[in-house]
Amino acid sequence: MTTTPTTASPGQQLLAQAQQLLADGDPAGASPLLLQARAEKDTMLAAHALIERHDLSGSFRNIMGLDCTISPADDIFGFFVGHPSSVNPLRDYLADGWRTLAELMAVMERVGQPLVQSRAFLEFASGHGRFTRHLVKLLGADKVTVSDVVPDAVDFAARTFGVQGFLSASVPEALAAPRQYDTVFVLSLFSHLPRGTWARWLQALYDTVAPGGMLVFSTHGIKAAQFHHVPLDAEGFFFAPSSESHAIDPNEYGTAFTTEAFVRARIAETVGADRLEYFAPVQFWNHQDVYVLRKKT
Repeated sequence: MTTTPTTASPGQQLLAQAQQLLADGDPAGASPLLLQARAEKDTMLAAHALIERHDLSGSFRNIMGLDCTISPADDIFGFFVGHPSSVNPLRDYLADGWRTLAELMAVMERVGQPLVQSRAFLEFASGHGRFTRHLVKLLGADKVTVSDVVPDAVDFAARTFGVQGFLSASVPEALAAPRQYDTVFVLSLFSHLPRGTWARWLQALYDTVAPGGMLVFSTHGIKAAQFHHVPLDAEGFFFAPSSESHAIDPNEYGTAFTTEAFVRARIAETVGADRLEYFAPVQFWNHQDVYVLRKKT
């Protein structure tokens, strides 16, 4: 039996040469090769990791002043790599986290609870840290807790950014948060939930909010539904078992669209309509609506 030899791609050849130079103690010689390897799709993330680890020319850490390590398992980074509008996925991914921070800060200012004053912040459905890294720079790791249903995501954030973390659950009622938080931020989870768990997750996450604190969550609203030509049902809801995640059952985490009326009805039947402090359409990414619930003191 014979095997056909495989030929390394241009990016792989550059990466191998750079790794040898690094092993030989020549980071200056490795740097331009890694920049070239970073421009190749198949070696982009590996070259990026070496540039960041060795603080070489072109490091995003030097530009942004934060840890720019990206997990190979990060589905959101994979989304940017495959998106036709992204000509520089690394830059777009890191900048998008910063954009989310700016958009959240604007929301918290409007409800009179500046984000910088948060003493205990829970980022729920946090993924592999697209937003977490920016939040840590603002608040400090000691004030940030993350939670996700994917164990590797929680482990990566804790190891890389120094935050606290706990594993989420597939069943809302099984969620076991170690404490309550003055700010609970849930970006793009309710835009993925099926009808059967939508309101149950709203209740479970509201329960993690400390008295006087805020639950901030986003949804795919009417603009997103119209853009994607989604046929909403009589209640203003649509769900499809498909998403960018490869780690979660699509029947539990697909893609959902909801009208404002649908969301307001779920708020009223769970925590009470009077808990809605603020609503704004297309607040995040010019694509997702935001709702802010304040818990009674």
